[in-house]
Amino acid sequence: MHPMTPAPYRVSSRRVDRADTVTLTLRPMGGPCPPFRPGQFTMIYAPGVGEIPVSISGRARAGGYAQTIRAVGAVSRALCQTRRGDVVGVRGPYGTAWDVQAAAGLDVVVAAGGLGLAALRPVIRELAAHGSRYGRISLIVGTRTPATLIYHRELARWRDVHGIDVQVTVDHPDHAWKGPVGLVTRLLDRIVFEPRRTFAFVCGPEAMMRAVADDLVRRGVAAGRVLLSVERNMKCGVGRCGHCQLGPLFTCLDGPVLSYARAAGLLAVPEL
Repeated sequence: MHPMTPAPYRVSSRRVDRADTVTLTLRPMGGPCPPFRPGQFTMIYAPGVGEIPVSISGRARAGGYAQTIRAVGAVSRALCQTRRGDVVGVRGPYGTAWDVQAAAGLDVVVAAGGLGLAALRPVIRELAAHGSRYGRISLIVGTRTPATLIYHRELARWRDVHGIDVQVTVDHPDHAWKGPVGLVTRLLDRIVFEPRRTFAFVCGPEAMMRAVADDLVRRGVAAGRVLLSVERNMKCGVGRCGHCQLGPLFTCLDGPVLSYARAAGLLAVPEL
């Protein structure tokens, strides 16, 4: 099959996470589901509309990919409107992965902004399943409002069952919100970690990732131990179109997961 030809996948389940966000389970219609590594993405095609890159947020128990999508454009809106039994096109998985094994024996900080929590979900699941392999594990999450926070039940389970220190902040609280308000970087003061023995996984808007990564490095975390997911402007997924070029890198091939040691100079240049 040509690398640009999507394979047919059936929507085997659809869960509404928020008013504009759904998690789809996609299962291939011919053959087994290709393996993926945490941090990789697929290109999902909405028939007659187009395709977009979407991080794989987990493997479903019955097989297939779980992928969380927020309706922000024509393609994502079409995908969010699919129903169980519908068919979409999928290419991939593509890209580099979160190096969870490299964090063994270290404190771990996972920082998510908005839908970045979906890309980090496989990492958190791995940390939760094998918590004894790591030091202190902390998850800090920033979201616009309480209504835009996803994975409520999993956040509670990671905290109450697996002992992960989960902290959430919002930009705009409602009348019922009792937690922190403000930038996700403020949550770094609420968690405990030894900077020189810490590994970090960060995903969210670029400004948020730069702010968190800079703060971690200032505190003493090695830039090579801070991993980011940079999914800017990916169109083809296979390094042919050039839309995702970031300086000398193609984020669909060299990323989306990059160390801050490698990405810092590139992300510091606006619109590069």
